[in-house]
Amino acid sequence: MLFAHGFGCDQNMWRFVTPAFADRYELVLFDYVGSGKSDLSAYDPQRYSSLQGYAQDVLEICDALDLRDVIFVGHSVSSVIGVLAANRAPEHFERLILIGPSPSYINDPPDFIGGFEREDIAGLLEMMDKNYLGWASFLAPAVMKNPDRGELSAELEQSFCATDPKIARRFAEITFLSDHRAEFPNLRVPALIMQCADDMIAPQPVGEWLAREIPQNRFRQMQATGHCPHMSAPEETIQIMNDYLRLPVRS
Repeated sequence: MLFAHGFGCDQNMWRFVTPAFADRYELVLFDYVGSGKSDLSAYDPQRYSSLQGYAQDVLEICDALDLRDVIFVGHSVSSVIGVLAANRAPEHFERLILIGPSPSYINDPPDFIGGFEREDIAGLLEMMDKNYLGWASFLAPAVMKNPDRGELSAELEQSFCATDPKIARRFAEITFLSDHRAEFPNLRVPALIMQCADDMIAPQPVGEWLAREIPQNRFRQMQATGHCPHMSAPEETIQIMNDYLRLPVRS
């Protein structure tokens, strides 16, 4: 199982769910360049000018460790990165588990509701430029959406602040302004879509769109609120993942 974290996060945020799979699978965790304990000197602005650069990272991990039959678990933008990687080299992957996925964050009515207008994204990026710490403080609780679990919002805010600001700014731009809807109907690897409730980053219409467009998929509506159920609702997250993994591979 290869776990890929979301924007502004790191591999440590999988700690609540990975123990449930450690006795059955080889687990691989990593940090994208600019996140966690990654080597900042490895950052290449040209390579990481699109999500394809991050997908190449995933494929290089698979090659370096000689991984086959990978169950890729991607949170948020890593769901898109996983799809890009699977479309380029499907031989590496057995199935994908997509937590809070979204192929595009910008509304394109009437066919697609991504949750944001383009000016909303521009405003978030401007806030990052002017006051990065303030941006992190504003966004973390809105993303986590569990006001009674302040420690989770605080951890996410701290993770945002620990990310290299210049790299985070560029990653945010390519994450929130890119449109990868065309990739999902071409996916030939089976996928699980885990849709959270009351998720401002990947609202309900996004999950429903993905369930229509991904050829081989299972859609699960979660009770967990917010965008980080692996942190706020690990038991439900583990249960849904286990239910899916018990199914035949090509279901």
